[in-house]
Order: sequence, then structure tokens, then C-alpha cells
Amino acid sequence: MNWSELTRLSQDEVIAWAELQPWSQAMAECQQDAQWHAEGDVWTHTKMVCQQLRQLDEWASLDSSDRQLLLLTALFHDAAKPATTIFDPESGHLRSPHHAVRGEHLVRNVLRQLDCPLDHRERVCSLVRYHGRPAFLVERDDPAGEVIRMSWLSNNRLLYLFALADTRGRKTTSDSRPEENLLYWKLVAEENECLDRPYSFATDHARYLYFKQPEPNLLYVPHEDFACSVTMMCGLPGSGKDTWLAKYHPDLPVVSLDEIRKEFNIDPTDDQGRVIQTATERCRQHLRSGTSFAFNATNLLRQTRSRWTGLFADYNAQIHLVYLEPPLSVLLRQNRNREAAVPESVIQKLAAKVEPPTWLEGHTVTLSTAK
Repeated sequence: MNWSELTRLSQDEVIAWAELQPWSQAMAECQQDAQWHAEGDVWTHTKMVCQQLRQLDEWASLDSSDRQLLLLTALFHDAAKPATTIFDPESGHLRSPHHAVRGEHLVRNVLRQLDCPLDHRERVCSLVRYHGRPAFLVERDDPAGEVIRMSWLSNNRLLYLFALADTRGRKTTSDSRPEENLLYWKLVAEENECLDRPYSFATDHARYLYFKQPEPNLLYVPHEDFACSVTMMCGLPGSGKDTWLAKYHPDLPVVSLDEIRKEFNIDPTDDQGRVIQTATERCRQHLRSGTSFAFNATNLLRQTRSRWTGLFADYNAQIHLVYLEPPLSVLLRQNRNREAAVPESVIQKLAAKVEPPTWLEGHTVTLSTAK
């Protein structure tokens, strides 16, 4: 099965395909706490949610792309519960901590294997990761800030519609998920004009700083006088980062971790302390002089990127994140043609952990399959 074949299936056929996959079979063997899921195992709940999607009043008005996004979200939203479910002796209940985060990685890897288009895949991933947020908005200290943040990470209308189906697709003895709470999500998003689109900030810099400040102010419009700009490349080995820079920014000086390793004859499996120290100092030299440059490394994890973007922001640089991910077959072929090819087993392990950059991390963000 590939993405093209999957998109030609009816909704019932997609569910039938999913039922044969190992991740759904694991769900069928995973029981849930009866207080919140008296219907039983995770796969039973998943199929109930799929049924509830089609009973939503808004379902008929959605386009085929949004229907597909919601169906895939339903299939994968609890797919990581088998890997995360534990018994909590203090409460006497089954819990599945961080299953949404683990689910994001699971669905990304499944859809990558199917050659799902990058943009569509990441929209599904964001819905899976944040699918539980609407139910708990009333508990947030800053409800408006929550929906504004989510408007740049996902789609508030689809999160709301999925939350309705998720709530209705279960049997529960608890009243902890009243639909009024979900309606509150929709109302707050509408009030801030970000139900169907990202919240409109005055500038990209205003957005960037809003998400970085401990006490953000929506009314603050910062003065823009950047010292320089940094183009931060992100992507798996063999994704074409060097080629992209040579094509679109041939004149930019580049700080490259691979080149520094080559310069000092340091293997990627060796201690990287000297590599990171050297890269940091070279970045600082460009930043101090106000010279725009590119920073080229895999930069696959948010935590790793944040250390570098924090450095760039300290020097008042404008930050452009570029994430490249061609189809996996193309990436593996390009890697084999590299001077220093990375073992494919290593690439597969890295791919399983990758976190593409989001709009909370930079002034501009590009996700591309292009070289």
C-alpha cells in the first residue's frame, strides 16, 4: 500500500486496511480504564470515533482533504497507548502518559513509509499530538493564549471537531469531558479570529517574541532592526541540505558540522564536544560582525534547535528555518551517493525521532521536499 493507493479507498476501506496493521492490532490488545473508556480496548474506541466523525453536523461541509485529515487523526490519536499504558497504584486507574507525543512519532513514521506528502503528513501529526487540548481549555490560566498558540501549531476547527468525535466515541462513567468545554474552545478561537487560520500577528517578529516571552503581550509590536539573518538547515543525512544552500544561497558563508568534523577528522560517533565548541565560536564570529550566514546540521530535534536559535536570538538575528525531506527512497539514494554515506540503519533510527520545525521556532519556516 502506498499513499496514492490509500487515497483512492473509501473511508470504510481505509478503516479495513488499518485493522490489518500491527499498530491497530496492538490497540485491540490494549485495555483502557473503565472510568473513561467503558467500551473496552483502544481499537474499539478508535472505530467508535471514526463512526462519530461521519455523524458530525459539519461533516458534509468539509472538503475531502479535511475529512481525510480527521479520519487519519482518529485512526492514530491513541495508537501509542499500547506503548505507554501503565497502572497507577496511587489512583488505581490505568493511565497512558504522553501517548499523544508518542503517537505523533508513530503516525509520522507510518505515513512516511506510505510516501504521504510532507505538508499533509505534518498536519495529521499536529492533530494527533494536540488532540486532547480542547477538552482541558477551561483549566488553562490563559485560554486565549492556548488557542492562539495552537492556531500556529495545528488547526483549531479540526481540533474542535475531532474532540467532539473523540468525546462521543466512548462509553464513560465520568463527566470530565462535557461538550460545553469543547464549545468553549471554538468560542475562544472565534473570538480571537483563529478558528480556521493562524492568529494574525502584526509582524513575524511579534509572533516570534510572543511565543518566547514568559508573560506574552499580544499588543506588543517590537521594533525590527535585525543585526543579520541566519538560515538554519534541518533534515536527515542525504536530504539535500548542501544542494539547497548552493542553489538558493550560494553566497552565504556556511557553518557546517559535517565540514568541521572533516576538518578535525572527527567521526560522527566520536565525542562531538570540539565540533560543537568550534561551530558555536564560528557562529558567534558571524553574529558579532553582523554577517548573515547559514548553519548546516541535521537539527532534527526541537531541543537541539532551541539551543542554537537561542544563541542566534541573543545576537538579534532574524531566524529562517528550512527543513528538507524528500521521499525516503530518494533520501536513501542521495545518502548512498554522498562522499561519507551514513548507514541506512542509522538514518532509519534518526527518522523515527525527527521533529520538523514549527512556526514557534523562527521568523520563517519552510518545509520542503525540494533540493
